[in-house]
Amino acid sequence: MPLDALIDPDSAATPILLLGPQNLAAWREAQAPAVQALVKAAGFTAAEGEAVWAPLATPTLLVGTGGRAHRWTLAAIPLTQAAEDYRLLNTLEPGEATELAIGWALGAYRFDTYRSRGRDAARLCWPQGADRGAVVRDVSAIALARDLINTPANDLGPAELADAALDLADRHGADCRIVVGEALLDEGYRLIHAVGRASVRQPRLIDLRWGDPDAPKLTLVGKGVCFDSGGLDLKAPNFMLEMKKDMGGAAHALALAQMLIEAGLPVRGRLLIAAVENAVGSDAFRPLDVITARNGVTVEIGNTDAEGRLILADVLVEASSERPDLLIDFATLTGAARIALGADLPAVFCNDEPLAAAFLRLTEANDDPAWRMPLWRPYLADLKGKVADLRNISGSTFAGAIYAAVFMEQFVRPGTPWLHIDTYAWNDKSRPGRPEGGEARNLRSAFDLIAERLCA
Repeated sequence: MPLDALIDPDSAATPILLLGPQNLAAWREAQAPAVQALVKAAGFTAAEGEAVWAPLATPTLLVGTGGRAHRWTLAAIPLTQAAEDYRLLNTLEPGEATELAIGWALGAYRFDTYRSRGRDAARLCWPQGADRGAVVRDVSAIALARDLINTPANDLGPAELADAALDLADRHGADCRIVVGEALLDEGYRLIHAVGRASVRQPRLIDLRWGDPDAPKLTLVGKGVCFDSGGLDLKAPNFMLEMKKDMGGAAHALALAQMLIEAGLPVRGRLLIAAVENAVGSDAFRPLDVITARNGVTVEIGNTDAEGRLILADVLVEASSERPDLLIDFATLTGAARIALGADLPAVFCNDEPLAAAFLRLTEANDDPAWRMPLWRPYLADLKGKVADLRNISGSTFAGAIYAAVFMEQFVRPGTPWLHIDTYAWNDKSRPGRPEGGEARNLRSAFDLIAERLCA
């Protein structure tokens, strides 16, 4: 566990000193000439990410901050320096101490379930002033999401995703109900069933509830496509390669639910996940099939690879039926969002201006960026079906993320404050604390939004 990389204070641990360009000169001038010469010869300028050993009375690792200590300042150290114990010499603000501890723990994260044992990670003594509860909560949630996303589809299908929700429920005394296979039809989840019926692994609706029945209502929704072949509109191999991560929205929603439960936030919480595998088979749904959604709206299938919005449509009908005070969904929904914004920026859509502004303010405060895109409702005209109420894609190659969001909005009860996060859930390259593979973004910001909006 990444949290094993944080230990109780130990004065014998190797010291780390954080330095920025603004205080490097003063520190260097206070050192012996030999130390000054060595640090200068090493080219250490205290830029972000630099690290050099200083031969002080106790050898000390100097780490550059670039002028500001943040979550990733120390994240490279656990797997690049000797696997020993370290301690920070700096006096830090509580927020800085908390973020540095989170970054160190995430720097120790490795998905090694299928590997022989690798090297041990270096350990950091808990920085003085760090909020240990927040660190444990954030790191545990991010590790849970990453682990789920990284697990290959042969070991993580709809049943295993449901097991992860059941495990959360068992650990915290929550209620969890799973609707499986043909039972989905009995309860009106025809779109979920249609998308998942071709797989030998039956589709599921996961329904987790917790909290005080009298508290403000929060509903979280996650897209749980455990593998997406594209269905009969088969993906090209290069686009199919990472499709084990197409349940990344469900991983985010489950991880956020864990954070909220562990923090004891006073909400009436509900988590809904549609868990399916979009497979090719004799029973696969087809282009131009017409399927009736849970709210009675008929949907003409323009493309079987636009399946995420279909399963979410059924879930959003149920999610908004109880008129929650806040509805948030996470989904690895569109390649169009990635083309527009790249891997690091989730696309955010929202039907409530104050809600959108609050969320974006929190993403900026948390160094957890996202970018708002418009719910451009005039595009709804392009989603009218020829023989049904709606079509799941437009006839255009433009604005794919917007069309998907506008389609989904048709299944949200009017008046429900709704935030839709179209996220990538993946790192294409490794950076300190953010290894290549599954990634969780905007969890802290969503957590803070819920606390601010429902629990203040």
